[in-house]
Amino acid sequence: MSRGGGAVTEAALPALADAPTVPAAAASLTAKTRRRRALAYLQAAPMALVFAVFFLVPLLLTLMVSFWEYNEYEIIPSFTVQNYRDVFEGCLDVQNACTTLRTYLSTLKFCALTWLFTLLIGFTVAYFVAFHVRSRNVQMALFLVCTIPFWTSNVIRMISWIPLLGRNGLVNDTLMGLGLIARPIEGLLYSDFSVVLAFVHLNTVFMIVPIFNSMARIDRALLEAAYDAGASGWQTLWNVVIPLAKPGIAIGSIFVITLVMGDFVTVGVMGGQQIASVGKIIQVQMSALQLPAAAANAVVLLGAVMLMIVAMTRLIDLRKEL
Repeated sequence: MSRGGGAVTEAALPALADAPTVPAAAASLTAKTRRRRALAYLQAAPMALVFAVFFLVPLLLTLMVSFWEYNEYEIIPSFTVQNYRDVFEGCLDVQNACTTLRTYLSTLKFCALTWLFTLLIGFTVAYFVAFHVRSRNVQMALFLVCTIPFWTSNVIRMISWIPLLGRNGLVNDTLMGLGLIARPIEGLLYSDFSVVLAFVHLNTVFMIVPIFNSMARIDRALLEAAYDAGASGWQTLWNVVIPLAKPGIAIGSIFVITLVMGDFVTVGVMGGQQIASVGKIIQVQMSALQLPAAAANAVVLLGAVMLMIVAMTRLIDLRKEL
């Protein structure tokens, strides 16, 4: 029908009839989305509160104290950057490395060696459990075996190495009894070797669990397809298993690097209080009540660890992979 030059066809009548309901549907959808978001925020609020109280607040307090002055007798809440100057004192000299640089290089050496050995051991164990152990019960039993050392204190587990690695320990006595050495090996205990050995012993499980979790999610049909295509075992491992296990490798690496960088107990016990590390310096400063200096070192250490974690997340996008 038409009137006054305007026309409305019969086909357009249903559309006109439904037009008022479109904004209402959109408004209803928006309201549901808002309610879901509000519910999600409400569910996350308790954990966010715990995170803020036990992580953000101590971190901010540490950052604040790092800018305070101190002397032999008291801590003075007055702003200064002298603590950070002391941390980096002499680091601009390219010929002689400063104390901070030497300490970080020593800590990074332990970190790199521990990461390498824990990765090799953790990947091998996780691969065996994930692809060669068929029974879920046996897999859980093997994981239980891996957690048995955690039933005791870290210090006790480290001290247990002393009767083995000491000058008159089991290892030296055995080697001398077999005639392989003429005198005890001095470098087994209270050395870089003993520190790395203890680190590997303590942190390997943190590499095993995330790698196994990633491998357990790999579709076995992909492995069968690779074998059907003529790939060898090493080719399948390199081109299928390792790329799909990258999230677990990255998560395990973050765990290991974070734990080793801030550790001071292992370096102190297994190094005989003779080996320097960043965590050890912070612990000594806290023992001497030099809290602002210790806080400045802790902030620098946190920054270094965060840079390492950011570099790893740049290489592997965990959000995309997970």
